Amino acid sequence: MNRDYDPIDEAYAIFARTGPEFGGGLSNHGPMAAEALAALHRPEAIANWTHRYAKRLEPHPSASARISESGWREALSKEKRVADWIAFFDDALKDGPWRDVLNRWTARLAPGIAAAAFHGVLRTAHAARALGDRKNPLRVHELAEGLGYWAATFQPLPGSIHGPNDAPPSRAIANVARLPMEQRKVGGFLTDGIAQLTAFAPFNDVLAMVDTRGEVSRFLSDLTETFARVYVKNARGIGGVIAFIHCVTGSRTVRNLTPYIDDATAPAAARYAWQASAGLYAAFGIAEPSDDQATSPIDLDGLVDRAIANADEHAIKFTEACVHEYALNPKPVYLVAAAHALEVLPPLT
Repeated sequence: MNRDYDPIDEAYAIFARTGPEFGGGLSNHGPMAAEALAALHRPEAIANWTHRYAKRLEPHPSASARISESGWREALSKEKRVADWIAFFDDALKDGPWRDVLNRWTARLAPGIAAAAFHGVLRTAHAARALGDRKNPLRVHELAEGLGYWAATFQPLPGSIHGPNDAPPSRAIANVARLPMEQRKVGGFLTDGIAQLTAFAPFNDVLAMVDTRGEVSRFLSDLTETFARVYVKNARGIGGVIAFIHCVTGSRTVRNLTPYIDDATAPAAARYAWQASAGLYAAFGIAEPSDDQATSPIDLDGLVDRAIANADEHAIKFTEACVHEYALNPKPVYLVAAAHALEVLPPLT
């Protein structure tokens, strides 16, 4: 047996030939879910899942024009230039250590962490975690894919950093105003919904509500627990389930980045993850989170088995995020949320 073989690398080789989106704007979750299966210690499930999922994807776009280090700001948020951005990061990662590139660009891109409803940073963080385990060209390129997608879909939300900065997310969430129903974007993508916040003045205060000056890990536990509670109270219909899954996985993604970014970048990324998650809540939420918790124990291995059997990309990624957040902060709400998603998400066909 080849000890250097890792099924995640086979998955990355397959997904490198596919585009970051498909079906008119849906994000390609393939590399993320494959890495999540590895993180769940289920590598035997990766190959079969990868081949099933890859059938729905579209070919990778081709680069058309070079992005320069001096002119990158002009190319931010230009979705049609995603292949140019990926090529830019392929070059950057050849020229310098991947952790340095990741830290520099996480700091630059953090204000637009809502990009593609968190999928840019999600893909970046899954790739970083794989690279932290082992460095090879496939994993380095997957980091370029994630950073390129993040930059091309960069979506800053309105708000100022100047404010009280004095609350944990679990307290601050009560002060996040929700968009009136008549101002909401019905249908379309999650990014269309949060775009409505640019004309919603109460949201301008959200970025400055939370205190990120203490231990980042503790802040992130409070953040993910808060949005697991938001999920439990608001996940109604497939649209609501998908929206509020991303509040948890998107918040969790900063934890996956923290081993590879510096002590100044991590709190800033955590603050913008709060803002983007609160943005999804403001745009789609119907009820305030509560402290309700399940009393019946949920079997962790059984939960993972159910996620693999379901095989929906969100089921896998959400279960992985909830299981690992529960390991750090053993609150039943994580497992309740994951179990609910597995009941309602349609299986991969």
